[in-house]
Amino acid sequence: MSEASPRAHGAPVLRAAMRSVAEDFDVTELHGFEASGAGEHLLLGIEKRGMNTAYVAQRLADWAGVDIAAIGYAGLKDRHAVTRQRFTVHLPRRQAPDIAALDWQEPESGQSLHVTSHAWHSRKLPRGALAGNRFVLRLRNVAGDRDAIEARLQAIAARGVPNYFGEQRFGYGGGNVDKALRMFAGQRVRRDERTLLLSAARSALFNRVLAVRVAAASWDRGLEGEAWMLDGSRSVFGPLPWDDTLAARLADFDIHPSAPLWGRGELRSEGEARAVELAALEDDECLALRSGLEAAGLKQERRATRLRPGDLAWQDLGDDGIELRFDLPPGTYATTVLAELGVVEDASRRG
Repeated sequence: MSEASPRAHGAPVLRAAMRSVAEDFDVTELHGFEASGAGEHLLLGIEKRGMNTAYVAQRLADWAGVDIAAIGYAGLKDRHAVTRQRFTVHLPRRQAPDIAALDWQEPESGQSLHVTSHAWHSRKLPRGALAGNRFVLRLRNVAGDRDAIEARLQAIAARGVPNYFGEQRFGYGGGNVDKALRMFAGQRVRRDERTLLLSAARSALFNRVLAVRVAAASWDRGLEGEAWMLDGSRSVFGPLPWDDTLAARLADFDIHPSAPLWGRGELRSEGEARAVELAALEDDECLALRSGLEAAGLKQERRATRLRPGDLAWQDLGDDGIELRFDLPPGTYATTVLAELGVVEDASRRG
């Protein structure tokens, strides 16, 4: 969500800073499966501070003496944080180097790595193979009326937030969308960068549609011709005539409205919902992004427009601090939850 993206719950109720220290942004992967106990892949649980996932993956490859392609992980985790996630290392001979040698700490930089578990597993850990992420976020220098903040948090817990793609998807200053446009115009890019830019282009179009629906207060209710997404999955169904059954499922967060992840093929939505989507994406930039994604061979998919944090809880820490705890499903962003509270500055980006 950018500063220009409309909020669903009204004007900001706080200003605060996050990531003043790494421990203020604490993330733990929720596992989607247990280790099989047999196989050629060493499944490692790792707690890290001050390192991103790609950096740790390279350290693991160097430690094991294997190519980086032999390393698997389910999701990307931030550098300016304390995070816990799993990696696999393909070791066909099942001879792991000294695991204790992986534990590492550098007091000057504050970086550290600690192996919390290890077991053999049958397959490489693929992207997205996690149940979600648990966040513990500590906001500092909080300015705002505590009653208003309490009311906003209760509203978020009850109603959820718009499921925007976070600014991380778009690169520094949102530059990945401009890079995608240049790529679609013929500029050559590396294969790994191409994947990143395609994702940024798709995400920008989704956010554009969602912003229109937030402004119209339809992000968490169905429009005529709505394509519905089943909670916790990629399953899409409809459109269906509105009835009491759909209303009950929507109220129970069993289903959500959706918006397009652009690609080739027909939109799943019809009627009013399709008209809203097309109208939101008719300017020259959107048309260029749409055309580029279609030429790249991506197919039409959908993403829920609504996100409800699981087990949302909060605590006043005193000294102008608040701690938030919540779970999110894969592919969603803690920053979209924070944005509905107000303006939260990322202290790690100062200077």
